[in-house]
Amino acid sequence: MHLLSITDPQIWLLAGISILVVFSILLILVLILGIFTAAAKKTSAKAKAVKTTIETNREAKTFEKASEEDKAAVATALFLYFQEKNNRESRVLTIVPYPSAWGAQLNPRL
Repeated sequence: MHLLSITDPQIWLLAGISILVVFSILLILVLILGIFTAAAKKTSAKAKAVKTTIETNREAKTFEKASEEDKAAVATALFLYFQEKNNRESRVLTIVPYPSAWGAQLNPRL
């Protein structure tokens, strides 16, 4: 009973096809990774351009170049922030249990 004989030509065909399938899948994976790498490089170049634009805008917005209205708005915002900071409550939450039929089933202590 020689089902898988080395001299059988179908075994060599099966082995060749399986090797071809494995290398084909590897080639497809390499191509997909190459496409993703190219897309990532393109995206990172755009991000770098946006970053340099943002840094340029930050350098342009200095206090000396701000208008009087901008300075007044910042001063008002700071004043209101510090005034609210001093008036904050203790932020203590008090929970008073309210007995109900539904709650009594879940919590028998009530």
